[in-house]
Amino acid sequence: MASPSRRLQTKPVITCFKSVLLIYTFIFWITGVILLAVGIWGKVSLENYFSLLNEKATNVPFVLIGTGTVIILLGTFGCFATCRASAWMLKLYAMFLTLIFLVELVAAIVGFVFRHEIKNSFKNNYEKALKQYNVTGDYRSDAVDKIQNTLHCCGVTDYRDWKNTNYYLEKGFPKSCCKLEDCSPQRDADKVNNEGCFIKVMTIIESEMGVVAGISFGVACFQLIGIFLAYCLSRAITNNQYEIV
Repeated sequence: MASPSRRLQTKPVITCFKSVLLIYTFIFWITGVILLAVGIWGKVSLENYFSLLNEKATNVPFVLIGTGTVIILLGTFGCFATCRASAWMLKLYAMFLTLIFLVELVAAIVGFVFRHEIKNSFKNNYEKALKQYNVTGDYRSDAVDKIQNTLHCCGVTDYRDWKNTNYYLEKGFPKSCCKLEDCSPQRDADKVNNEGCFIKVMTIIESEMGVVAGISFGVACFQLIGIFLAYCLSRAITNNQYEIV
């Protein structure tokens, strides 16, 4: 049986670890809320870009929503485990954090390796969308119009890409190519935006990917801190139980 003085030394350590881990878990829970919000925002605001990549890309917002939900649930569990000072629950919490860290690491590596395929996929699908463009309201045509209206661009590389489409042969340029609102460009190149959409979209994607990569790296490193704290608190609680015995 350990001396009372040693037990008194252990208890402040446990209290300190519990306080720090509770603060960490709250911040971790907030990151889950942020990921959930970003996923919902991406689904609403960036669906046009995703729809012109491929079918798998349209699932990216759902992945963020799912990840955010898991982190919120895991953060709640971690808070409960810390308050209860349960050694086995803290070990389980650390194990889940490790699992999420590994999943994020694999996802980051895959995204980096296949980043060039994103560009090729977008360009090919955008060219295909132009050739099949119509005004009947299909999602690809709607995506083309929204991108051209938002970025003030026309075509893939430039406005001349439209001249190879059936729509141009029948009606001319679409209204989404107009420099000014509510114009009727028909075949008047002076009334349409000259710049293509591909370079503009890739510039946006690359800048946003840098932000996403930085945030993902920060979150991953932050999880390592949580793994360390949960493990240390679990060990401290286990040692304190042995000292009492």
